Amino acid sequence: MSDSTSAAPAASALALTRANLAAAGIPADPNPVRIVHLGLGAFHRAHQAWYTQRAGDGWGIAAFTGRSPRAAAPLAAQDGLYALVVRSADDDAVEIMTAISEARDGADLTRLVELLADPAVGVVTLTITEAGYRLDGQGGLDLADPDVQADLRALRAAGVEAAGAQSEGAQHEGAQSAGDTDAAAPGTPLGRLVAGLAARRAAGAGPIAVVSCDNIPANGDVTRRAVTGLAAQVEESLAAWVADNVSFVSTSVDRITPAHHGEVDAVIAAGWHDQATVITEPFADWVLEGDFPAGRPAWHDAGARFVDDIGPWEDRKLWLLNGAHTILSVAGPARGHTTVSDAFADPDCRALVDAFWAEAVTCLPDDVETVDYRRHLAERFANARIVHRLDQIAAEVTTKVRYRITPIATRLRARGEDAAACADALAAWITAAVAGIASPDREAADVAAAASGSDPVEALLRLVGADIDQEFTARVRARVRT
Repeated sequence: MSDSTSAAPAASALALTRANLAAAGIPADPNPVRIVHLGLGAFHRAHQAWYTQRAGDGWGIAAFTGRSPRAAAPLAAQDGLYALVVRSADDDAVEIMTAISEARDGADLTRLVELLADPAVGVVTLTITEAGYRLDGQGGLDLADPDVQADLRALRAAGVEAAGAQSEGAQHEGAQSAGDTDAAAPGTPLGRLVAGLAARRAAGAGPIAVVSCDNIPANGDVTRRAVTGLAAQVEESLAAWVADNVSFVSTSVDRITPAHHGEVDAVIAAGWHDQATVITEPFADWVLEGDFPAGRPAWHDAGARFVDDIGPWEDRKLWLLNGAHTILSVAGPARGHTTVSDAFADPDCRALVDAFWAEAVTCLPDDVETVDYRRHLAERFANARIVHRLDQIAAEVTTKVRYRITPIATRLRARGEDAAACADALAAWITAAVAGIASPDREAADVAAAASGSDPVEALLRLVGADIDQEFTARVRARVRT
């Protein structure tokens, strides 16, 4: 089928609404909200919402945007409905998604607090990216972050139990001054979550599970530290309640879902006009570790796996898929490539990835399957119909290098190995940083300062924790292109 994203109107296609679905004989009543999601975007709609719909046991999702409210508007106009286009190398398959019962602006704190105070809501899922957790270099909550400081002022000034009653017009991204607290509401996802958990405590609504679906090692533990740390800064008793009543679930999530805008021929051919289509690949994987004290959907019936130790599965995905993506995102643009498939087809970029994979798998337990996984990854990366842009992947690249490449180099050096492929990967990132290749990055100022210093290689390695020893630093320095 066509890859067009600007398809011509078709007289037979209908607007994607629940009324039109019902008229077409498709069950369309929204499920009652039992899941709150923070970070409404394409990945959530291709992954957690897809698993929830396939579980088929009546758990509706209220999804809230993160930094920008834009994603909520087209979804709200379509009653939360959208088309999911599963794009293989040869064909498109269209599925109409009904799992999202409400699509909301993340700044709608009144509705968020109302839902989290409802005992029927048993799960909060998060896709807010690594940078959204506002962590410091040691993995704890960064109390010096201006957005965190603004949230603390808002929560303390409003009183955590009343935070949800603040004006919806107080929509900010954290840049509030101390004098603005009367109009302020929490602006970060975790600040909003803490406000909601405080309301849940006040309502006596019982325990709840928070499920992190981001590419951070031990993401459940990271979320626990960040949330309880923020709560403790507001009120110690709130932090104690969170510790006793909130389960933080770690997950490994895997489905390549590139950014996309516009209508798709395959959706119109299926009979629908959709302003919120998501394009994704056929492959999907979800591994979870943790408790769900207020219940959960039957995600296992949709293919999700529940394990006692998520670490090896998390590392496999984070290093092999995300690590390779990070390498391609810093090495590809310098060679004129804009997408994963283009960069992966370049022999030099492919060699970087293959060598990195060969080192990374030696850091995984022997009982973790990697041969088929790497074969599938190669097929997925080569799918040119999944237009996964390198500049999209390169966002927040400093954090990504810190989590995806440095740990492997550290393990290999501790074993006395040269970690040559990791050195090559780090050198590619440093080359791009020194050249000033721009990408959205919360640490851009620190990167620029390190790159302009007397020894940019050592300074940049130190920034991502990869200044392991002088021999390794020298190896990286020899590979940096100037």
